[in-house]
Amino acid sequence: MLPSPIQLYKKAYSGLSRNSWYLCLVMFINRSGTMVVPFMAIYCNKVLHFSLQQSGYIMGIFGAGSILGALVGGKITDRYGFYYMQISALLMGGLLFFLVGLQTSFFALAICCFIQSFFNESFRPANSTAIAYYSNDENRTRSYSLNRLAVNLGWAFGGFLGGTLAGINYHLLFWVDGSTNILAALLLLKLIPASKVVQSIKKNIQPVRESAYRDGIYLIFIALAILFASCFFQLFSMQSLFYKTQWHFSEQFIGTLMAVNGLLIVCFEMVIIHRLEGKRHQLQYIPIGVVLTGAGFVLLNFLPAAYYASFVVIIFITLGEIMAMPFMNSFWITRTTPGNRGEYAALYTIAWSIAQIFGPVAGALIAAHWGYYPLWWSVGIVCFLAAFGFRLLYHYTAKKKTVVPLEETVF
Repeated sequence: MLPSPIQLYKKAYSGLSRNSWYLCLVMFINRSGTMVVPFMAIYCNKVLHFSLQQSGYIMGIFGAGSILGALVGGKITDRYGFYYMQISALLMGGLLFFLVGLQTSFFALAICCFIQSFFNESFRPANSTAIAYYSNDENRTRSYSLNRLAVNLGWAFGGFLGGTLAGINYHLLFWVDGSTNILAALLLLKLIPASKVVQSIKKNIQPVRESAYRDGIYLIFIALAILFASCFFQLFSMQSLFYKTQWHFSEQFIGTLMAVNGLLIVCFEMVIIHRLEGKRHQLQYIPIGVVLTGAGFVLLNFLPAAYYASFVVIIFITLGEIMAMPFMNSFWITRTTPGNRGEYAALYTIAWSIAQIFGPVAGALIAAHWGYYPLWWSVGIVCFLAAFGFRLLYHYTAKKKTVVPLEETVF
């Protein structure tokens, strides 16, 4: 007898530690204020009267700062622990948002944006390490899915609130985004006392196994992740522009499609992961998700310019995201030890930062020179090649038996 939907959802969310739920709440508060970066290009162009090129440079500087921040954040996490790294990154990131909102010249804004994104992104490796610390082998993928649920809920709420505030006064975005960062830090201090975490860490310190930069399998995984992420980020860049200029959808409807992506993840990801987790190796699920994502973009070349067609596309892409991203997180975790987890997390964060810069730029160049039809085929081909690469990586790791089980207690 098949379990009822209520039983499925109950089992999907059961067995997670209390601190995992606390981290989820902290992440939701933090991401609910995510509104500066999505509106930064418009703010630079319309409010500060920067050129389109200058506005693009500012967005690129955000990306450059995030790469360096992830690298340094991972190093600090491995040496001093994830707890205070999270707190300091949230506090400094929040205060610097206030400072960014006060700048009016290009160079002053560029410098402040670089420093702000540096601190803001240094939070991610520490947070990824914390999620691993508060989970175990049986629920680790679901713990990361819970975190993704919080991110998607916060992103949806922050995007809606940001659009409303931008219509009133753009400077409100900086104050709200900074305030939610600080509130998240204070909430983390309250919900998870530092003394308990520090004592637990001291009891479970283990020697470093190897550097992430010498782990050949992991470096190949990172390269494949960049390929996939570069394709996935077309969802938030070129696909939106395609819907506006080619299919003539309104901004409101395009925003609705983005909300559907988040809602599908919230409604179904935890249940799907619960049913799949532990059944097969992570690298067997990831290629399925990558292919589904690529297929979603390729469908744009075959489907008519209709509302229902766009929903079909977003369903394919979202299912691909659900099948790929949680298992990508759990895979890199299995290759770590308490002494090098921050370094591995930093490399994974950097991979997505690189893709966030490279993906939209490459997509724009292809669309500008050859059109959208070749762009969607290119995305599909790259996703297929990435999926094939992940599959080969699985066969190699299975043959060499290089995947080492993760310790039950992790830092």
